[in-house]
Amino acid sequence: MKYAIALLARTAVTVFALATLPLHAEQAPADGHAVATFAGGCFWCMEPPYDELEGVISTTSGYTDGHTENPTYKQVTSGRTGHTEAVQVVYDPAKVSFEKLVEVFWRNIDPTDIKGQFCDRGSQYRPTLFYHDAAQREIAERSRTALERSKPFDAEINTPIVAASTFYAAEEYHQDYYVKNPIRYKYYRNGCGRDRRLEQLWGASR
Repeated sequence: MKYAIALLARTAVTVFALATLPLHAEQAPADGHAVATFAGGCFWCMEPPYDELEGVISTTSGYTDGHTENPTYKQVTSGRTGHTEAVQVVYDPAKVSFEKLVEVFWRNIDPTDIKGQFCDRGSQYRPTLFYHDAAQREIAERSRTALERSKPFDAEINTPIVAASTFYAAEEYHQDYYVKNPIRYKYYRNGCGRDRRLEQLWGASR
């Protein structure tokens, strides 16, 4: 029943996809800013924890790590394009570090589940930590190693660290979905069991 509720809330917006194409692919950040990309299941749910961080300039929901150009939401959710839902974060390194962004990433996903996240199943919801340069890769790998030693759960961490590839911004109605549609967002998030699972993994003070 909970899965059905979450699925209804998650798929209610797909009717708009037939008439809406994705936005442009990623653009280079302004001087002094940097970009980071994280896949943690539903991209609606990955925007809020970054939007609240000082130093984050913007978050964009989209699709990456696939083989189809300019994919639509309908195509990605079919699981046939190879993409995973992701959020791209533009940030000011002088105000927030990539280390902090990675820390937020870990504590907002289930790093033990490579086959999806929470109630969303399939490769299009696979968690992935992407890096854009050698420095980000080193930080990401160091973070995962430290997490393996200190994690508060027994299961193995399966989340891969992968070089970033072309990122396509999702359709406009997906951007800031939690702000535009707070009731539907909460309905979906609760029904999907995301927060319950996160608390099991990381505790209430994650």
